[in-house]
Amino acid sequence: QVQLVESGGGLVQAGGSLRLSCTASRSIFSINYMGWYRQAPGKQRELVAGIRIGGTTDYADSVKGRFTVSRDNAKNTVNLQMYSLKPEDTGTYYCYSGTDGMSYWGKGTLVTVSS
Repeated sequence: QVQLVESGGGLVQAGGSLRLSCTASRSIFSINYMGWYRQAPGKQRELVAGIRIGGTTDYADSVKGRFTVSRDNAKNTVNLQMYSLKPEDTGTYYCYSGTDGMSYWGKGTLVTVSS
């Protein structure tokens, strides 16, 4: 089992940047997939960005070129660097980990982008 704790959310103006961090309760060295999902009010949760154990990444089309996901196995963290934020990026961002058929979620951190 792994507990995930997100941090770094907040209020930012459009065009600004934020860095989200997710800290795991144990080593992430062997965790196959870690990523960030978001859920906007009234919408389904969607994948924003993910990173595999080998370092390959996935991005939603809407964030490509603006967001960068990274993992630091030594610190047991997964980070999401967000630039050029838009109001439509507003939502609760959840950290996710998946390996060996097991999935875990953090409680989320709220990102609000004002226009």
